[in-house]
Amino acid sequence: MTDTDLTRDHTGLTETFAARRYFRKFEMITTHLDRVAAAMGQEGRFSRTELDVVRAYVGLLANTFNALAGKYLMTGRDTGQFFGSLAIDRRESGFPVAAELLTMANDAQQAERHLRNMPSVAEYKSQMVGQIVGQLQIPTRLQFALSQRLYYEELQKGALFWAQNDPQAIWRGNNGDERRNPRRRFLLHWAVYDSQVNLPVIYLMEVEDTGKRGLPKDEYRWPEVQRHLMAQAMAGLKLLTIAKGFDEDFDDLHPKFLRRIHVGPMHSSAFTAQTGPLHQVLEDARAPAGEDWALAWTVEELESERVDEERKGWFGKVEREVFALDPFSGRGAETGATRMERAIILPQRPFQALAELNPPGFHDVRKFVVSPGGRVLSYR
Repeated sequence: MTDTDLTRDHTGLTETFAARRYFRKFEMITTHLDRVAAAMGQEGRFSRTELDVVRAYVGLLANTFNALAGKYLMTGRDTGQFFGSLAIDRRESGFPVAAELLTMANDAQQAERHLRNMPSVAEYKSQMVGQIVGQLQIPTRLQFALSQRLYYEELQKGALFWAQNDPQAIWRGNNGDERRNPRRRFLLHWAVYDSQVNLPVIYLMEVEDTGKRGLPKDEYRWPEVQRHLMAQAMAGLKLLTIAKGFDEDFDDLHPKFLRRIHVGPMHSSAFTAQTGPLHQVLEDARAPAGEDWALAWTVEELESERVDEERKGWFGKVEREVFALDPFSGRGAETGATRMERAIILPQRPFQALAELNPPGFHDVRKFVVSPGGRVLSYR
């Protein structure tokens, strides 16, 4: 295989217990993610609106895992046909590979047709009882068919985290005169499941709109903005590159603030093979099933420092944002951000092992320690 083969570190969960344990783990992780986001909101890191957006994306991600759990419920069981297994990126992200979400999006387009030709949930359960009582058999094939119905029902609901979640706009007020000098403020948000790293990434951008019509109601600018932002939604691009490109392409839209949230990677001694200190931490923790994990959570932020005017054409002028970069140790040019906070979310046992090992590189990483009861503690 070549170095560009993105599938070399992908593996399928082909055993029933392993697949179900994996989905239970992510059910807990997404629940804790919501609580961590809420904790950051209480600290003032997110505004009320931003917090609602982030928590909504976490909810969509939870629904996506729930749908995939239904699809692969009978993994490793004899269902009479081979239907595959969940492919995860065991080396880099610990999450399902992006191809799983692309397949899910295709399945969603045909969900209604599938459901129309399938018995109801009640009918499946009645048939299973008849097979158990009347034939003294385990109704594996019926269980598989029911799991697929539940999968398509989740897809039909539509509230899922897709490979591409197109930009939406939220009104935040007006800093100017609506008629003479409109300066409408919008929070734009969008998200992707980055195929290069197999991770969900959430974007939030606050823009000032000086156009004649409000951005979401402008049938010309809004589609262009959506297409532009989705084309730039790549984890490998610096925030500065994204914001400057947007600022230069849209003369009457001024990005004042851009935030990017990387959800993951997920580390687990049972499912991933990442190298580095966390591998040893999880080995030493010897945590019980459900608590043998750690999830990275990285927030990048870029703020506009001031506005300059530059000439455009013979007589025109346009506003251009000048962005503030991290002033410490020259890191701003390297990161392309005003600030970046690295955090890790982990249960109590792995945190204790991390504190005892005290590996280098974790001093500046914020630790969110979560408990089954829902408590979230933060350590620097």
